[in-house]
Amino acid sequence: MASDFEAQLRAVSLRVTRPRLAVLAALRDHARVDTDTVIALVRAELPRVSHPAVYGVLRALTNAGSVRRMEPAGTTARHESRVGDNHHHVVCLSCGAIADVDRAVGQAPVSAPRMTRLRGRRGGGRLLGHLPDCATRRIAQ
Repeated sequence: MASDFEAQLRAVSLRVTRPRLAVLAALRDHARVDTDTVIALVRAELPRVSHPAVYGVLRALTNAGSVRRMEPAGTTARHESRVGDNHHHVVCLSCGAIADVDRAVGQAPVSAPRMTRLRGRRGGGRLLGHLPDCATRRIAQ
């Protein structure tokens, strides 16, 4: 997988470095994680990497379009490696988990059947709702 990451970095004109490879691996394995989690994951592989180094890598990868930075309502900034498609994020009102909501090309920003299933509502540029498991628990209570 490192060679895929190396190609990805070269494709956006970034040097291949161990911290960049480690950040890409962390984001591949852990979706929508905050910076502190990325730092911990990278340090498991590279114990001496500094906070500023990881912040710099995340900034460079985000600016290059290889990583997406998001700030869901009520949470700290998160990073993900899923870029290049048009998807939204829903923040579960019950458990706080963040999930992807795919958007089909040519449809309204969020398809009605998907949001009905998620029992969500859109407002202020964010999606809020109850993930299916949480919605089931709410109904059972």
